[in-house]
Order: sequence, then structure tokens, then C-alpha cells
Amino acid sequence: MNINEEVHNAFEVIQNGGIILYPTDTVWGIGCDATNPEAIKKIYALKQREESKSMIVLMNGEKMMYNVFKDIPEVAWQILDLSEKPTTLILDNPRNVAQNVIAEDKTLGVRIVKEPFCFKLMERMKKPLVSTSANISGMFTPKSFKEIAPEIINGVDYVVNLHREKICDKPSTIIKLTNDSQVTIIRK
Repeated sequence: MNINEEVHNAFEVIQNGGIILYPTDTVWGIGCDATNPEAIKKIYALKQREESKSMIVLMNGEKMMYNVFKDIPEVAWQILDLSEKPTTLILDNPRNVAQNVIAEDKTLGVRIVKEPFCFKLMERMKKPLVSTSANISGMFTPKSFKEIAPEIINGVDYVVNLHREKICDKPSTIIKLTNDSQVTIIRK
């Protein structure tokens, strides 16, 4: 399969409210349309995860970021420009996404991706993409496709056929930024 076919197939599933298993710029993720609350519920159920534990959302650039956040602290762009590895920012007061992807404190973790499949899929969707590690909640995060549990593989509506040999042992850095520019490093 080539990347364009995989983008097309994943897009069709997501458009119909499905969930996918896909490679990201860090680990394999389970994802769906971040504006579809029913699809997000399917991910919580598959992961056996409490809905009070939020998930992150991938975006493909500045335009999408400003569609979800009215106010983005200037330091957010500085952090992203200086980051040498994928970085997730937790920002205040998201909008235009499903309520059940937003944390109880009215924040949302977001990461701008450069990984070609994710980027092209969101370009086609014109919406952000939920991303959560491909594991049952509380279990180890798989470093490669072959470490993903069968119940996860069988529980999604589509498995992307790209980068199955890739090994990744580093999840993203997570930094929380408030609108008044307070910075907290959650994970290095």
C-alpha cells in the first residue's frame, strides 16, 4: 500500500465515525475525528480508560491550532520552534472539538505533527485527529506494531498498513502552558 491509499482508507473509516490504529511521529496510536464524541467514546471503551483521563489531539499546523485555540501564548510557538523532538503542549480553553476529549480543567493536549501519513490525513479531514497510545489503559506502551495487543488490533475499524517495522521508544515531551504563560514540564 502507498501513503495516499492509506490516507484514503483511513479517511473513509473516520468519516463514518470509525477508529483507526496508525503510526504517528512517536508511538502507534488509536485515533478518530477529534470533533466526533461517539468515535471518542469507542476509543475510551477499547482502551478501558476512564473518560476523565483526557487524550491528546494531533494537528497539522498553525491554522488548525488557531481553529481550536483562540489564544495561544507566544511561548508555545517558541517551544515548538526550539524542540528537537515531538512535543505535546497542554493549552487552555479549547473549542471546536468534542467535549469528551477536553480535560476536566478545560485544557487539551495537542501536538503538531510532521509525520507524512498523519499530516496528509488531517489535511484531508480538515479536522484534528485524536491520538492515544495503542494499549489498554495502564498497560505498557508498545514500542512497535508487533507489540500491540491483539484486542487493540481487532478492536479498531482500520489498521494503517505503513511503518509496521518502525520502533519508537520515546513518547513526546509534554509541557503545560497557561494563557498567562506559566510553564510546567509534565514529561521530558
